[in-house]
Amino acid sequence: MTLRCLIIDDSPRFLAAARGLLEREGFDVVAVATSGDEALRYAAELTPDVTLVDIHLGAQSGFDVVRRLTGDGPLTPSSVILISTHAEEDFADLIADSPVAGFLPKTGLSADAIRAVLARAA
Repeated sequence: MTLRCLIIDDSPRFLAAARGLLEREGFDVVAVATSGDEALRYAAELTPDVTLVDIHLGAQSGFDVVRRLTGDGPLTPSSVILISTHAEEDFADLIADSPVAGFLPKTGLSADAIRAVLARAA
C-alpha cells in the first residue's frame, strides 16, 4: 500500500529533500506546507495517511500545529509524526504529552522509519 504523506516544515530545502527521498522510497507526497494554516488546509483537502510536522516552524510551534490538526482538525493522532533536527530527549516531555504517533529525527527520516513509528502507534 502506498502511503500518502503531507510534510510540514519551514525550510524549503528540507521539504524538497524529504519529498524526493520519500517519493523514491514509494510514498506519495501529496503536499508540503510551510505554516500551520497551510497545513490545516492541505490536511482537510487531501486527507493524508501520515503527516510529518517539524517541531520548529519559524514563529510557530509544531506542537501547536499538531494540536490544531488533531483537535478539531481532520487528522487522527496516530497519523502524525513530529520531526526535528534536535534530539528526541530535548523535547521528550512535550512529545509524550502531544497527540502524535511518535517522533523521528530528520537525519533518520525514511519510509521504513515512518512505517515503524506508525506500526508502534497502531
